[in-house]
Amino acid sequence: MTPSCRERFRSELNSVQYEAVFHDEGPLLVIAGAGSGKTRTLTYRAARLVEEGVAPEQILLLTFTRKAADEMLRRAARLLDNRCRHIAGGTFHSFAYTVLKRYAAALGFANNFTIIDRPDAESLIGMLIKARMSGPQRGAFPRKKTLADIFSRAANKNLPLEDILYEEYPHFTPYSDDIHALQADYVAAKFDQAFMDYDDLLTKLLQLMEDQPDIKNRIADQFSHLMVDEYQDTNYIQARIVYHLADRHQRIMVVGDDSQSIYSFRGANFRNIMDFPDLFPDTRVLTLEENYRSVVPILDLTNQLIEQAVEKYPKQLFSSRPSENPPCLVHTGSENSQSRYIVDKIRALGRDGIPYNEIAVLFRAGFHAFDLEVELAREGIAFVKYGGFKFMESAHIKDVLAHMRIQTNPYDRLSWFRILLLINKIGPKSAQRIHADIVSQAKGLQGFIDMKPSQKGNPGLERLRDLFREMAAFDLHPVQIGERILGYYHPILKDRYDDHPKRMRDLEQLLVLLEKYEHLEPFLSDMTLEPPNVAVGNTFGTGNPQEDRLVLSTVHSAKGLEWHTVFIIWAMDGRFPSFMASESAEQLDEELRLMYVAATRARENLLFLCPGQVFDRVSGMILSRPSRFIDNLPEDLMTRQAADIW
Repeated sequence: MTPSCRERFRSELNSVQYEAVFHDEGPLLVIAGAGSGKTRTLTYRAARLVEEGVAPEQILLLTFTRKAADEMLRRAARLLDNRCRHIAGGTFHSFAYTVLKRYAAALGFANNFTIIDRPDAESLIGMLIKARMSGPQRGAFPRKKTLADIFSRAANKNLPLEDILYEEYPHFTPYSDDIHALQADYVAAKFDQAFMDYDDLLTKLLQLMEDQPDIKNRIADQFSHLMVDEYQDTNYIQARIVYHLADRHQRIMVVGDDSQSIYSFRGANFRNIMDFPDLFPDTRVLTLEENYRSVVPILDLTNQLIEQAVEKYPKQLFSSRPSENPPCLVHTGSENSQSRYIVDKIRALGRDGIPYNEIAVLFRAGFHAFDLEVELAREGIAFVKYGGFKFMESAHIKDVLAHMRIQTNPYDRLSWFRILLLINKIGPKSAQRIHADIVSQAKGLQGFIDMKPSQKGNPGLERLRDLFREMAAFDLHPVQIGERILGYYHPILKDRYDDHPKRMRDLEQLLVLLEKYEHLEPFLSDMTLEPPNVAVGNTFGTGNPQEDRLVLSTVHSAKGLEWHTVFIIWAMDGRFPSFMASESAEQLDEELRLMYVAATRARENLLFLCPGQVFDRVSGMILSRPSRFIDNLPEDLMTRQAADIW
């Protein structure tokens, strides 16, 4: 790196960031406190490596969202030049997909496999349940969604099925043998139909690396430097993949914050970040403690808050932003008085010039906000709720994508069933017969096009045949394929949904996305790996950041975001932490970290709200005590007041 560039970086980074960026030999663990500039550190390190002559293609940056990877590489390119755009950056799942597309055959798997999302996985499991068990046998047997959760947890936590059942679903242990058999059916069905679900992408990659050392070395040798973002969110499988990628050269930097490890329900393993120095014995640990987000009083409180954690990397966040406005614990008389207090405070903040989209109300669970939603609607305050509706889980989106998937995998049983059952007078038996005929002919889509009509006089089936015949006759761009499918699907949409105009806007959004692709397969893979999160015009989604709407969010969905003012509602023992979490020291520590994540989202104002005298139907108890996490904090860290509204 040129002396001038090195000096420039020294002036633009704090001393610890600079140390991390220029660390040369051996593993590095960066404990990045909330708001401490971890993205900046990763970005500058990427630019520095390229500037010093490391080929961009030999740098691998693993993140948890493609958006995060794209943003880092965009910033690195702006910092240095467009060479940084060629750094291999992406999610664990997209990286696994790329590798498996090349090497899946080494596992006996077809290289042209199709990725199925969670709803498709559930549909396949549902079919297998019906095939294996009669209605009376099913009785209290777990539903397909629950089974998908059980299989996924076992995969991500690398635990036997029995352990997952015993720890999380003890009421299903009498069905253990049947659940095992269904898991085997599910694995076999995916293999037969060339499917991989999300978990398979990671587990198959790890299997490849552990069973095929030559291939593992070939993959690892492609990347001389490895960087991993949000390492505290990795699961067991991801941590093992990281180890295999970096074990030979040891040039690895992982960045994360143990205090923000809050996704154990997804399989994230808190031990990964705590045990990283044991996995890589020569690890150097650096801690980013200068916070660029919050005022001093908020940091004073959050430092004391996380000090209660049983196990942690020690850190004390500090800031150069003073304030005379300490955090506040507000006692309200009831849930509704909590809601009305928030409405009044939001109005007051608005009068002070704070826009709604700079204010967030955070909560432990989605149902905690129901009363507030009613009150906001009554008062005409626009809001958006994070963590609700998912674009890719809506039926009309999945219908259209099923038609596209058959273009790339003409034997895809799930997609054939989905599109055939949209046609009048075709039921599961007819769909099964048609699919079996297509498979037996082994001619791909042409087998369906040439098939003799199985149901005389079924115009819907002939329309579908005409659609595929037309698309087969021309070399179409993905957008043109999408347009033809939408033209075919529009009458079905109108017939099935009263709100078809809104749903059609969602489908038109697919055409906008398709314009970025030259081929259909990468589009379908990206839609499964990195789907959009919100439907057009939907109230409960991520929303448009340009719109002035109050944000309601679960804490899990708020991680990584920040607002001028943050309200944390139901800061009450039995709600936050929940009663269930109180039964386990590990769960209680994660609840504490969850409260810490919520509190560190605030820049200027932080308010905890605790309704009083609330009857809890589950425990049969009256709840009134503020959350144990904040109730015993020193008096000088937080003011306490009773709401004027009761």
